[in-house]
Amino acid sequence: MDKDTQPEIRASRQLDMESLKALAHPLRVKILDTLSTYGDFTASGLAERLGESSGSTSYHLRQLERHGFVREVAGKGTGRERWWARVPGAINLDSSELFDSPANRAVTQTVVRELERSRSSLLSDFQERGLDLVPHEWLAGSVISTVNLKLTTEQLKEISQQWDRFVEAHIDQYRGQTGPHLRPVQIHFNAFPVVDGEESV
Repeated sequence: MDKDTQPEIRASRQLDMESLKALAHPLRVKILDTLSTYGDFTASGLAERLGESSGSTSYHLRQLERHGFVREVAGKGTGRERWWARVPGAINLDSSELFDSPANRAVTQTVVRELERSRSSLLSDFQERGLDLVPHEWLAGSVISTVNLKLTTEQLKEISQQWDRFVEAHIDQYRGQTGPHLRPVQIHFNAFPVVDGEESV
């Protein structure tokens, strides 16, 4: 990979409550997720994609910029047509502060709910239309996988940590790539206790 096109890799960001509250608006989550999935946009481009006014997307982009979620793309666009990008780096929500009060839990749930709604929508779209619209070579490299297990809390934590190590070792190198033959791809890995399941004795 050419030195000039080497993707920018940043350490994972642990959100504090102030940052999470700044993100806890459905449109801000949608904007951040759209920039993460599809790349750079102008406020008007985001407005068209998300069915909002450009005034609304401009306002929320500025709020996201204030809290370090997005940044203006240097050297691209004009004063009237600014381009925006998501600040590189993974975002983590596993701080105990996010769940230590009903108000904090409500904020956390708002953000997680909107992110999951977007993720579920993309997955459903792939399942419903992928066979008709996605080239075969991309379908051949795709997989939707679910594994059902019974685990201890220690085993679940170990699997989650192994996934984090896998991402760091094998996936982070592809963040922020530029060049030909690239298209947006999402990789899902969910590991969680089934809510209405019971712990064996």
